[in-house]
Order: sequence, then structure tokens, then C-alpha cells
Amino acid sequence: MPKDRFSCRCRNCGGELSIERMTCGECGLTIEGRIALPRLARLSPEDREFIELFVLSAGSLKEVGKTLKLSYPTVRARLDRVIADLRELNEKQRDTRMEIIRKLEQGEITAEQADRELAKNR
Repeated sequence: MPKDRFSCRCRNCGGELSIERMTCGECGLTIEGRIALPRLARLSPEDREFIELFVLSAGSLKEVGKTLKLSYPTVRARLDRVIADLRELNEKQRDTRMEIIRKLEQGEITAEQADRELAKNR
């Protein structure tokens, strides 16, 4: 399995990186704007590699343990940690969206601003 070196964190300040432009290599179509990274892409490289191995092992923790030379309880604990991390990412996204809605209800931002902010946080 190739080593995953992608990081969604800025190497300079630690902030979260975002995608601003996507281009089709075939026809050249370009989409610009703030494009949120999928939750799985926001996991650490080690966790993404673990999830890839888990999927390629057809969800068998025993097989993952054999490949990584780890005990079943260790593999299970790692999977539980990744699950918790994914849930936390989901909660952060939900909290951000609720804050945008609160600002709209309080008249702190316009509907257009709320729509743009919500689109960023999909």
C-alpha cells in the first residue's frame, strides 16, 4: 500500500487547508470556490491508511491485525479512535452550521451571506 502523505493542515500555521480550484485533466473544465474536504480526507494520513487497509480486508479486524502485526484488541481500539474522530468532525461541522443559522435568525448576517457560509460548510 503506498504511503499517504497528504495533510489537510497547513505546515506553516496548522490551520485547515481548503481546496479552491478543481480542474478536469481531460477537458479542462475548472470549478472554483471553496470546496470542503470530505471527512475521511481530514483524518490523519495514518488513520486514512488504516481505514484503507480495513476496507481492503473486507472489514476483518483479524486480517488487519495480521497485516499490521498487532493484536485484535489493539486494532479494535484504533478503529474505535478513528470512529470517535469522525464523529467529532461531524459534530464540529454541525456546530458551525448551527452558528450560521443563529446569526441569520439574529439578523447578524443576510440570507445571501448565510447561504455562502453554509455552502462552505457542506
